[in-house]
Amino acid sequence: MVTKTMPIGIIINALAVLLGGILGALGGNLMSAEFKNGLNLTFGICSMMMGIYAIAPMKNMAAVVFAIIIGTGIGLAIHLGDWINKGAAQMQHFISRFVNSPMTMDQATFDATLVTVIVLFCVSGTGIYGSLTEGMNGDATILIAKSILDFFTAVIFAANLGYVVSLVAVPQFIFLLLLFLGAHFIYPLTTPDMILDFKAAGGALMLASGFRMVQIKMFPTADMIPMMVIVMPISWFWMQVILPLL
Repeated sequence: MVTKTMPIGIIINALAVLLGGILGALGGNLMSAEFKNGLNLTFGICSMMMGIYAIAPMKNMAAVVFAIIIGTGIGLAIHLGDWINKGAAQMQHFISRFVNSPMTMDQATFDATLVTVIVLFCVSGTGIYGSLTEGMNGDATILIAKSILDFFTAVIFAANLGYVVSLVAVPQFIFLLLLFLGAHFIYPLTTPDMILDFKAAGGALMLASGFRMVQIKMFPTADMIPMMVIVMPISWFWMQVILPLL
């Protein structure tokens, strides 16, 4: 049963982005490029570690593999990543009405970078996975761990973009809260094995995000998001229909 009624992890995550954006805007000039790049690599390794940890308890590997392949195929077919980027661009135009870009950065670079920030904080695989997980069983550990990464990531981005990064915490909180509330209705329909397979799919998404952060391979993480929707139905079908036939 759900053990929490408050979205503790989501609140912590949004506050981490808010405070990180403020601190980064205040002290950005004190950080060297080498320092920022080193932290970004560390964030990528942490994301990979969280992903591997989530994958390990997986119950039905074939079901998860099918979900990853089919879900990514759906995302690529409907160009989900492009739609997410377009939505982030619209959000950027709205935010920029209240906060101007720093004088040291041209507007085109500012716009492109802010879209990246919005996508990273609002629709990342880790955020979606963590919000659904907390809504299902009250486990906020994924979002709390993500909050640590997001805090320092916000600091680094805000060092270049300014206070606008802290405002991204508002749409991030709204989107993750909607996922959290939706999970309350999903959880009664699940089984423990389905949830473990769901976590494994989320772990794969976090692993892919880590590879992107360290720029080893630019996985289409936004297009992979549909696998989080279909992994539990596929897991159920595998256990109820396929396994009895084997």
